[in-house]
Amino acid sequence: MGTVLKALLQQRHLQTVSAFNREYDKLAKRLDPALVGYGPKKAQFYRWLSGEISSLPFPDHCRILEGMFPNWSIAELFEEYSGNPEDLVREPRVAGSATKPPNARNLADVEAVYATRIDFLRAMPPQELFKTARTIDMAGLSLNMLCQQYSDTDVLRLLENGTTIRCLFLDPAGTSIHAREVEEGHPTGLLTNLTDTNIRTLERVRRRVTPETPGRLLIRVYDQSIRFNITIIDSMICVMQPYLPSARGVESPTFVARKSDTAGLYGTFSEVFEGMWADSTERATE
Repeated sequence: MGTVLKALLQQRHLQTVSAFNREYDKLAKRLDPALVGYGPKKAQFYRWLSGEISSLPFPDHCRILEGMFPNWSIAELFEEYSGNPEDLVREPRVAGSATKPPNARNLADVEAVYATRIDFLRAMPPQELFKTARTIDMAGLSLNMLCQQYSDTDVLRLLENGTTIRCLFLDPAGTSIHAREVEEGHPTGLLTNLTDTNIRTLERVRRRVTPETPGRLLIRVYDQSIRFNITIIDSMICVMQPYLPSARGVESPTFVARKSDTAGLYGTFSEVFEGMWADSTERATE
């Protein structure tokens, strides 16, 4: 048993990792030269062919796969298929006629759901998720995914490669963060100090940026009842988590949505982020 992707690659005689990655790099040169050399590793590639994956590939891989197989959706490429590769033929799509696979009709644009943030981070580590990002927008409480799990050097590398990062923290000097401490059952000041430390970490990185650095690191704060942790990569992938009562953020379910032509969660949470950003303020300097 394998996937539709495996059969399509067999049609083109690209079913080995070396042959596939040569084709990957050819397409990357045309679509986004920064992706050249970032094709899947051997073990990852053969999991794609067998279907032994817990979620769809990272956004950059999906962009290349969509370019390779424009008549197929990413979800369809990873469906099971055990027939003859030569029988797998599809007419070119007519603009506006794309349809979702039957098992996705009620899922809007959500392509993965994880029971907890820990499960999400195991499946989609930030080191891979952010590696070639052009834009990263984040809003939440302390933004630990960037500040605690991504090194100063890696953040600086993103900026030097031209990435724009917008970070929106719950204000350590506001009232809403104290309400969240009470809700999570923390001692007074715990979340305040963590968030302040994370902001200072990014401010330290920003001080290392030179006028010649093409990327930007923007830091703002807001003071509202906290509802969601939102991360948007390349205006294409949105990761969102609700803040649950009496539960730490790492225990929250995590949803991954991909921008599409139809209404879905991506559009909803993209608008939420932009509204929060517009209402936010610059962090006061000392």
